[in-house]
Amino acid sequence: MRRVLTACGVAVAVVVMVACSPTRHVPDGSYLLDHVKIETSDKGVKPSDLKSYLRQEPNHRMFGLFRFSLGLYNLSGNDSTKWFNRWVRNAGTPPVIYDPMLMENSRLQMEKAMFNKGYMAARVEADTTSRGKRMDVVYRVQANEPHYIDDVNYQIGNDTLSRLIERRLSRHSLLKKGDNFDRNVLDEERQRISDILRRDGFYAFNKELITYTADTADRSKAVDLTLTIRPDSLVNTERYRPYERYYMHNIYFVLSYDPAAADRIDVSNAGMYKNYYFIDGEHPYIRRETLVENCFIRPGLLYSSRDVDNTYTAFGRLRIVKYVNIRFELAGQNEKGENLLDCYILLSEDKPQSVSLELEGTNSEGDLGFAVGATYEHRNIFKGSETFSTKVRGAYESLSGDLSGLINDRYTELGGEVGITYPKFIFPFLRTEFRRRMKASTEYSVNLNFQQRPEYTRVIWGTAWKYKWTTNRGFFRHNYDLLDINYVYLPHKTEGFLESIAPDNPLLRYSYEDHFIMRMGYTFYCSNLNPSNPVQRRTNVYTLRAAGEIAGNLLNAISHLTSKSQPEDGYTLFGIRYSQYAKFDFDYSITHIIDDRNSVAFHVGGGIGIPYGNSDILPFEKRYYSGGANSVRGWSVRTLGPGSYNGNNSVSEFINQCGDIRFDMNLEYRAKLFWKVELGAFIDAGNIWTIRNYEAQPGGQFRLDSFYKEIALAYGLGIRLDFSYFLLRFDLGMKAYNPAAGQEHWAIASQNFKRDSAFHFTVGYPF
Repeated sequence: MRRVLTACGVAVAVVVMVACSPTRHVPDGSYLLDHVKIETSDKGVKPSDLKSYLRQEPNHRMFGLFRFSLGLYNLSGNDSTKWFNRWVRNAGTPPVIYDPMLMENSRLQMEKAMFNKGYMAARVEADTTSRGKRMDVVYRVQANEPHYIDDVNYQIGNDTLSRLIERRLSRHSLLKKGDNFDRNVLDEERQRISDILRRDGFYAFNKELITYTADTADRSKAVDLTLTIRPDSLVNTERYRPYERYYMHNIYFVLSYDPAAADRIDVSNAGMYKNYYFIDGEHPYIRRETLVENCFIRPGLLYSSRDVDNTYTAFGRLRIVKYVNIRFELAGQNEKGENLLDCYILLSEDKPQSVSLELEGTNSEGDLGFAVGATYEHRNIFKGSETFSTKVRGAYESLSGDLSGLINDRYTELGGEVGITYPKFIFPFLRTEFRRRMKASTEYSVNLNFQQRPEYTRVIWGTAWKYKWTTNRGFFRHNYDLLDINYVYLPHKTEGFLESIAPDNPLLRYSYEDHFIMRMGYTFYCSNLNPSNPVQRRTNVYTLRAAGEIAGNLLNAISHLTSKSQPEDGYTLFGIRYSQYAKFDFDYSITHIIDDRNSVAFHVGGGIGIPYGNSDILPFEKRYYSGGANSVRGWSVRTLGPGSYNGNNSVSEFINQCGDIRFDMNLEYRAKLFWKVELGAFIDAGNIWTIRNYEAQPGGQFRLDSFYKEIALAYGLGIRLDFSYFLLRFDLGMKAYNPAAGQEHWAIASQNFKRDSAFHFTVGYPF
């Protein structure tokens, strides 16, 4: 590993040195665009706001210093027939050659942008400075005094719109007296009014019907603004009346729609269910009840663009539906003179079934093994877009050596899981309207795992009943585990197994004893990340996750009601002591986008698990661990903590290196280098602690007056390969501060690579 890292370091050093002579491939008479700077005279105008109008920017600098991708390009020679030259040129980026036409275009675009922001007298000058074959450009923005809104008036001839806009919508107007006369804000206000009206029945309304008149006195920066709605006589047509409301008439579901077919749809043979019409085609693949439950557009109600959006979202959750399009057509007027619309919801079917296989091989010190798994999925098992899935997995590994005294001569594992997901909230006595509004899914699952090890045979059984739903246009996600049961049973084990591995260690004994967990949990997740929005790449991204779970309370209440006193060893169910605890977690991360190639990410998280009642200790699988690819990366997984506990052997001590309290804090700089390659530089801090003073974990208990001395520190570098759909991450972490007792605390002062390094390979960012 050290040789590989040394080779990588040498390669990077070579590229950096080449990057120090960036004009190697700059033709004579041309200039490398070296630096570009924007200076503004008004504090209200940030240079970063104008950066997007630059038509030419310098080559990217890693850490703001080294042109790594340009250096890689400069490794190439002039002979394009050689494969190495072609490869490094494709991987790197060529020098950005200064272009005076693009500089002038950038200057004009900035002036236009300032004009649109209300700085109508703004001027932008571009100064250049050449040094050898390098050119620096400075854009100096003289903002001058901006025009501002002095008054806002409305000129609306239609009485209905006048009452809506002037009396209701104007209270939340984006146009504020004293604000800059910003044309972007004016357009946002047009869109805001249009969106609100379209949600209130005005199907044919659009923002182009709204215009502005700006009046300024001579030599004054004050603007009297008048918002005008174009007169009825200029916009009403024989087909659409944008200033009148529309009501829904007939709603048709077309189940086997072919986008390539003619637009005309034959509705003469349409069936009917709950006032909705259905054109089933030759293959009615989904129940009518499911379609109605996911449709927010209802006959007789006002048209609303929000109902249309919600219907798109709801049908997007139906996995049997491949394609959905919603179309409206005029349907005349009713006896009250109200405008009517017919709605056509056009659907096409996706493949209902899929099968996938997995195969892997292992070699543990010469003992060969293999594992095979299969997954079957049916996306419409009961014709309501229910997803039925079943997974099976088997693994086998041969054993060599002395097997005397053991009950099995191999490692064997057989497992399976069966689950079904309904695209609705299933619970007794719920109204259809509530189910429709919740946009929830209900999951049921059962799993069974049979394990044979040399020392024991173990059976793990589990079942779950869960709900998942989203709110706030999908930015808030909720997971509610109504019931989650796990049962671990060891029918066979070698004689004296527990006494030999854990005579005085309750942690280790508990991990290999029968136990029963019945828990309930809730997880809240929110984020402003929207992958479908291209603008997202230029905004900061945050995520927040909060979770809590409790276990054993219902069983404990029943035990108290049915028993006179609690036994010394605790209450049992089927002869097994069940777990009782509460657990809470919190994680927050934010990624600050510096530019399109650089970002800084920060994460902080913590958690606590409290055993009580029928339990003296948390179940092993519910306890926290520290170290690893997503924690403090100077340590391998499960080798840090708790507290100042010193685990000398990562193999035998891993069972003790877990805790009831966790804290993590991470800071990471990310830079795109070339092709799919990214660089990461990080600093990590954190540890775990126990709530109580366990004899097997000396120094692990959390103490308010000393815990801060037990926070571990690490730093390191990483290489990431971003393939859009997944990301491979290679991180090398180094210990900076080691809180373990008996160890040199400030490891960074006398770094030892073998002792202080940890290498991690995983998929995805750590946070």
